[in-house]
Order: sequence, then structure tokens, then C-alpha cells
Amino acid sequence: MTFHLGVALDGYGWHTHAWALTAETRSVLSGNYWADLAVTAERGLLDFLTIDDSLMPQIGRSSRIHPDRLTGRGDAVLTAARIAPLTRHIGLIPVATVTHTEPFHVSKAIATLDFVSHGRAGWQPRVSGTAHEAALFGRRTVNPAELFDEAVEFVDVVRRLWDSWEDDAVIRDVATGRYIDRDKLHYIDFAGKYFCVKGPSITPRPPQGQPVVAALAHATPVYYFAAETSDLVFVTPADEAGASDILGEVRGISQHLKVFADIVVSFHGQDDFRSDTWVWTGTPTELVDLLLGWQRVGFDGARLRPAVHATDLPVIADEVVPLLQRVGQFRTRYRESETLRERLELPLAPNRYVAVNR
Repeated sequence: MTFHLGVALDGYGWHTHAWALTAETRSVLSGNYWADLAVTAERGLLDFLTIDDSLMPQIGRSSRIHPDRLTGRGDAVLTAARIAPLTRHIGLIPVATVTHTEPFHVSKAIATLDFVSHGRAGWQPRVSGTAHEAALFGRRTVNPAELFDEAVEFVDVVRRLWDSWEDDAVIRDVATGRYIDRDKLHYIDFAGKYFCVKGPSITPRPPQGQPVVAALAHATPVYYFAAETSDLVFVTPADEAGASDILGEVRGISQHLKVFADIVVSFHGQDDFRSDTWVWTGTPTELVDLLLGWQRVGFDGARLRPAVHATDLPVIADEVVPLLQRVGQFRTRYRESETLRERLELPLAPNRYVAVNR
């Protein structure tokens, strides 16, 4: 089994003071800054990169704005669209929040990203559960007990909208003057507890059919959310023993999920910060030993979070990957025209409405 490796990007890195630990002077709102990060990740032949986002201007869910931390971010989906034309192979998985937003808009945004990237798009849904986040832009306060129920329904609607066009709905038949086969556009007619959406989408079915959906999960309830909605899940072990325990629990809930271990990597000793997952400060060789151990116990891959992008991401691309290649556990080139679903060995995504309407 091939080991999969992705990288998570946010700001200047996952260290809370990465902005002060980097020689990078470009703004995190610069398209060229993000493009260069993506090119470095693609140089390392990584499966995908993720771009973080939230409804807060800083990392975390605190209502307090910390004056010593990076503040302000661009939209992750738009950033991914900026990156797409400058890369050819790497998967692009932005975060898009599902609370206080509409599935119709997320659906067309990720579908568009899949078109402009030629089948390399994914989406990481995120919930927003605090009252101060809702107050930032004047939306309702959400009942925390309903957050993930609403999120399950949101993802379901998005997936239905992706299927609301058949793959060959656009016919461009000049002889008959028909651009579209109307019989191949479908109302989804969704009526649930939280959303009522007629459809169809305004964007044709994405090249992958269903772009890859990924969930970040810290605890048991979110493992169930991932099992119901997603193709892969990023879990957050605190140590080696914890990683095995989490894997066993997730496998007990779902056999279909691809399970990736999330880990912050700091190759230059910056470990003096809190994180929601393990902060690794060893050598590239030691990290590869850890990753291969995770592969042996059954993890499908890992998502590495560079503590400081400018210094840690090049080490991943230029030192960690070659070590994995040396032992035959990582690709030595990308396959041409490979979609992200194909690379992650996910099954083809049939259109649910074709069978119903034939």
C-alpha cells in the first residue's frame, strides 16, 4: 500500500508566532506567497495541500484578539483557485465553514475549483460553534448540540448538488440549436431539518464527480461525522500510543474512511507553543521512521503541518520525501492527468440521479 502524504498550510505556519520566526516578508494575503508554497509542496510530489480557514481572524476559537499573533486571512477557496493554474498535480483542499453559510454557494465554489484545477479539488468542512463568531457578522447563535447534525445535512446537500447535472448534460449541438440536454439536469428537491434546496446547481458536475471531502476530527462524535460525510479524516494523536488507539476507534466506526494522522513538524526546534495535535521536533530520518510505523499499524497517510512554512516546508519536500522514496514507500513522479480521487485510491463516484431517472 502506497503511503499518502499531505501538508496543511495556514498563515506563516502553525507556530503561534510563526510570523516572527520567518524571514518571509510578503503578506499572507499575497497570491505569490501562496503560489510559492504550493510549488514547493508540488516539488515534493505530495498528494495534496490543505488551506485552513475559519470565521475568526486568528487561529483558534477564542473571542480575544491576541496582539502578538498573526491576524487576518484570505478566503481559503479563493486562495486555492489562485494556486490552481500555477500547479499541475497537487491536490487542493481548502476549508469552507458550514455554519452560517449556504450549501448552494459552497457547492458551486468547490465545483468551480475542481474545473479550474482539472480534477484536483477537495473540501474540508468546518463547523463554527461559538456565540462570538456568530456575532461577528450578525447571525444566529447555534445550539452546540445541533452543530454536527446540521453539518451532516449541509454536506449531503452539497454532494447532491454536485450530482444535479449528469456528466454529459452539456451537448453543444449546433445542428439542433441545443446547448444543454434539459433531461440531464435534476432537481434535488431536498427538504431537511436545516435546509430546503430545490437545485439544480448553477455549475455542471465537477470533473471528479464528487470532489474529495475531508474532515478534521479530534474526538469520537466527529469521527461519526467523518464516517457519514467524508472520504478521509485527519486525526490528532498526542503521541505514538495515542495514534494507534485513535486508529482502532475510527476503524471500528468506519471501514471506508482513509485515515491520516495530523502532526505539526518543527525541524528547527520551535516547540514552545500549544497545538491541538502532536508537535514533532525530531530529525527528518526520525520522522520517516515514525511515518513508516504508522503505515505498518494501518494509517493510510499523514498530513504534516509545518511549524514555520519558510523553513519547515522545504525540509518536507527535499529531505522527508526522498527518505520515503529511498525505502520504496513514496512516488518518484506524478501520473499525468490523475485526479485527486484516483491518487487517493478512492472509488469512482456514480451520479445518484442517473439511476433514478433511467
